[in-house]
Amino acid sequence: MRDHDFSARERRTGGRRRFDDDEPHFLKHGRASGPAPADPDDEPDPETGAVWSSWDDAVHGPEPHPAWLVTELAARDTELGVLKTGKEADVHLVRRAVPDTDRSCLLAAKRYRDPRHRLFHRDAGYLEGRRVRRSREMRAMTGRTAFGRQMIAGQWAAAEFAALARLWEIGARYGTISVPYPVQLRGTELMLEFLGDAEQGRAAPRLAELRPAGAELRGLWEQLVEALLVLARAGYAHGDLSPYNLLVHGERLVLIDLPQVVDVVANPQGRDFLARDVRVVSTWFAARGLPPGLAEPAALTELLAREAGLS
Repeated sequence: MRDHDFSARERRTGGRRRFDDDEPHFLKHGRASGPAPADPDDEPDPETGAVWSSWDDAVHGPEPHPAWLVTELAARDTELGVLKTGKEADVHLVRRAVPDTDRSCLLAAKRYRDPRHRLFHRDAGYLEGRRVRRSREMRAMTGRTAFGRQMIAGQWAAAEFAALARLWEIGARYGTISVPYPVQLRGTELMLEFLGDAEQGRAAPRLAELRPAGAELRGLWEQLVEALLVLARAGYAHGDLSPYNLLVHGERLVLIDLPQVVDVVANPQGRDFLARDVRVVSTWFAARGLPPGLAEPAALTELLAREAGLS
């Protein structure tokens, strides 16, 4: 085994609970979505629209925090536009800066849609293995009541935040996987490291937008296989992996969009999710010229299942 393999406990929990939420604290932090400030006295700046940073009222990402991240309470957040719209959430570009200083950074604010406007037809399979202990909350989620739908939205945000935090720590230590740094979680808003051209505010391209070939294609495939192995050893399947959920930032392949991350041990469909992820990306790489022997879905799925402890 490699020096970055994990113990059985690390594979499944990383030393902490992941999807078992006794207290839905992630639903109790201020705004559920959108840029409106939680405090009615905190009015946006009339000229710039900036509001006070929400850093002090959020769950924070792994420590030590990156040097580029602005954590000062005097910072202001300014909305710069929409980076991406989706069925479940929209991603906005936000500049966090301390006025009259050179301290600033760009963040991607992922805001899950109002529960009335989100699509929940796929939730059941992904939510298996994610349980809350309070029967009232579990019944509400199962019955898709208004409160239950809000609980589900919160679980998606919290699951993505927890997975990104765990994977970012692994990547920072071993360099075997790349994900955006999860800055903070507040309600159903997840703030992430912005990956792209900071001067122009242009996000890094998705793999689906590129046409890699030859050595570049093979190099990206090798990075992806390494990332999938890390996910499996941590007990995860991405759950919705595709070339649209992979960024290419510099020469690095970066995994994004993990709200549907699956605990392959707790979820009875875990192996199926692993197989689906592998099938989709293998098909894409094979269609672009990767030798068939390198992108053999059945063999890779079996390897990932073994690394996850499923066989």
